[in-house]
Amino acid sequence: MSVRAAVPEDAGAIAGIWNPYIRETAVTFTTEEKTEAGLAADIAARPGAFFVAEEDGAVQGFATAFPFRGGPGYRHTMEHTVQLAPEARGRGMGRALMDRLEEALGERGCHVLVAGVSGENAAGIAFHKAIGFETVGRMPQVGAKFGRWMDLVLMQKILGPGGG
Repeated sequence: MSVRAAVPEDAGAIAGIWNPYIRETAVTFTTEEKTEAGLAADIAARPGAFFVAEEDGAVQGFATAFPFRGGPGYRHTMEHTVQLAPEARGRGMGRALMDRLEEALGERGCHVLVAGVSGENAAGIAFHKAIGFETVGRMPQVGAKFGRWMDLVLMQKILGPGGG
């Protein structure tokens, strides 16, 4: 297994991992599937903030980061997404992706990395706790999917001292 920077050509494989989570699970509140063109544009627009895990030449997972909120006061805070193909779970790929993403973001001056995790995603909450994220809040019923309201668990990890 290796982790590398994503390239636009990875967009199809990433969509193939992400879209089943969008269609079939509550781990993400979005209902809009990702397109290859849209993902390729996102990868190109975020160099150093989009990584893939590969095994035997096949993309098995990805991690990416994006601004947490607008405005200059938040410029040192990012939010992230990490997803793995089902067969890649429990094999260290998620941790390897997050290690590489955190390293890259730290080099770019990111001080805090935020995880917004569905309250129904116990595995996602446990994963983030295991890699050093702390739960800092729970927002009841801010998400809706599958005809029900869902909570959002906010977690964060301080990456470095920064300077504000």
